Amino acid sequence: MKRFHIHLHVDDLSKSVAFYSKLFASEPTRVETDYAKWMLEDPRVNFAISTRGEGHGVDHLGIQAEDEVELAELKARALSVDRTLLDEGETVCCYSRSEKHWVTDPQGIAWEQFRTLERAEIYSDRRPADVEQGVAVGGCCAAAAPRSTVAVPAKSASACC
Repeated sequence: MKRFHIHLHVDDLSKSVAFYSKLFASEPTRVETDYAKWMLEDPRVNFAISTRGEGHGVDHLGIQAEDEVELAELKARALSVDRTLLDEGETVCCYSRSEKHWVTDPQGIAWEQFRTLERAEIYSDRRPADVEQGVAVGGCCAAAAPRSTVAVPAKSASACC
């Protein structure tokens, strides 16, 4: 079963870990000096935060597949939207070795579709030359496309999204 993925850039990791741990009523499944991740079951989401990259807010969205069949299905869907697909194959990103590809929506929001193969001890296997050639922006976890920043007011006049 696939899992929805959200990755946010945050200014202060420890404050954000405290906030999201209370919000989710769950401690992170992984914490590093620059990264934290919750693998929630209800709702089924892979929620990650990091201090890497520029600014704060939504870095990218995604769908995590459990196996290669699900990933192939996701890739076929991504190819059907008539947008450029960036296929990274196997890579190390966000302290995991994974197989992934990227597509951006019409607003420029990066969508990552991936399956995790195993845990990694480093954040990324990217080299500075990769970033310069447009392979990735802001480290490893962003497709070669503009990054979206979503501003959400602290208090909303409406109770709806």
